[in-house]
Amino acid sequence: MKTSTLDKLTDEELVFKIVETNNSQLFALLYDRFSKVVYNKCYGFAKSKEEAEDLTHDVFIRLFIKLKTFKGNSKFSTWLYSFTYNFCVNYVQRNNHKKQEKVTVVTDVIKDDEVSQEIDDAALFELKSDKLAKALDLMEPKDKMILLMKYQDDMSIKEIKEALDIGESAVKMRIKRAKQKVVSIYGEL
Repeated sequence: MKTSTLDKLTDEELVFKIVETNNSQLFALLYDRFSKVVYNKCYGFAKSKEEAEDLTHDVFIRLFIKLKTFKGNSKFSTWLYSFTYNFCVNYVQRNNHKKQEKVTVVTDVIKDDEVSQEIDDAALFELKSDKLAKALDLMEPKDKMILLMKYQDDMSIKEIKEALDIGESAVKMRIKRAKQKVVSIYGEL
């Protein structure tokens, strides 16, 4: 196939052709299409640019091996998004020693009305970005992931539902709980 013909393939057609032929040149085309997106997702979990680059490289190595598991039930970009987030969450969890280095701030008393207070989006947007980044680093990876999907990547509830393969109400509840956690951690910094 000529390059111009390959450029016209949809993402899904390209993936199925890679699986069929195991062609590394076709995989390079897929890499070119998605490497920046994957890097940006990895950067949200990484401590540095270099670590994000390493994670991106690792995602694509793993992707080449797992590409045959893509069945085409959703858009490839949605599948890759979920694949990347799961890889990054697992990476962070494997490196639990990083969590042990964090400084835990203990609060003496948390008032009942503060715990039960509904956390709205406006409260999140008022947080200072540098302090918010620290709070996100202290969160569990799955909580951080869902907040990044919603607010950094501007995914809809439906898109998150598809990417994580969970129900809509579960998505809403996870977002609500994650927002409460980030605001609580932020308040302790």
